[in-house]
Order: sequence, then structure tokens, then C-alpha cells
Amino acid sequence: MTTACTQEQLFDFLNSDDNECGLDAIATHGFLTATVVGKPLSNWLDLMFEGNSDTIDEAIKQALVEWREELLNQLKNEQPINLPFVSYVEDENDMEEFSLYSDVAIWSIGFIDAMYADTFNDWFADEETEEDVAMLTLPMVVLSGVDEEDEVDTDLDEEDESLQELRSDKEMVAQMVNSIENNLTELFLLFHTED
Repeated sequence: MTTACTQEQLFDFLNSDDNECGLDAIATHGFLTATVVGKPLSNWLDLMFEGNSDTIDEAIKQALVEWREELLNQLKNEQPINLPFVSYVEDENDMEEFSLYSDVAIWSIGFIDAMYADTFNDWFADEETEEDVAMLTLPMVVLSGVDEEDEVDTDLDEEDESLQELRSDKEMVAQMVNSIENNLTELFLLFHTED
């Protein structure tokens, strides 16, 4: 049985130039979180490394599996996922100006990558929950700087104007950051509990 590397070794790899196909540590947390709260994504490891997971050291992959299991267990134990950024803002003035390089934006990019990673795993397929899913994932969509259209068409000049307006509203961005922790729990319940 493969022994996982330490979390420090995992983070060092994820944040290094050796990680040519994967995400950095913060975005990886977002990706793993989406695979836990959303629809089942059986091939998540291969998708995370763009089809190149066979080139990744087994100890790294085992550490990722264990990290994902840790996130899942937090939710199963009715605990919120510990986010790798300041997840509550008292006042929008306390929040640094939003940029696509902030930790919350990088985390959200990882989350959105997993959310749209598999076209057969559409989170919005169920008409009964489609609106709820849209509202609960809106903070991640806005904060990531991408939307569903960008997943198909990478021309950012065509970005939806309403999303641009939301991103420029510091008060709204602060509210969205504050909502992420609860939204993740709600998504988990939506996709993983029976009515």
C-alpha cells in the first residue's frame, strides 16, 4: 500500500514548477471541495491533472485522496469545511480589493474547474434543484472571474456584464465571501441527502 506524503510535502509539490498539469494548493482545495459537495466525480484525480495523473507520484496522489476524505468527513460530521482564506469579512472596507490573484479567487477557480470538469456530471441537470444550485454556486462563479460560458469560450471580453457589476461591488463581494462556508454545507445536503 502506498504511503501518502506529508501535507507539507504535498503543498510544496502543488506550489512548485514540478506540478505542470495541476492546480496550486489553494485551488486544489477548491477543486477537492467541489468534488465532495457536488455530484459524484469518480475520475476527479485524472481530471485535476488534465488526464496526466499517471505521471504523478503515488505518494502525492494518496495524499490528495486522504485530503479529500478529510473534507468529506468534516461535512459528514456536520462541521463546516475549513477554508484556506479569510472566510468572514466584518465590513467590506476590511476586505482587500478583489482581484483574480486573491486567495478566495484562486480557491473559487479550483472549485469551478471541478464543477464543470465533466459534461456528464451537470450540477444543473435537475430542474427542481437547478435554481438552488445556481444561487449557492454564484459566489464561486463571481469570485473566480469565470462563468459557464468562459468554460466553452475563453474570450473574457464576452463576459456577462451582470457578473462584472457584481465583482465591482465590494459590499456584495464581502457578502459572497461570507456565504461560502454555509453554501458548501447546503450544496452537500442538496446533492447527498434524500428528500
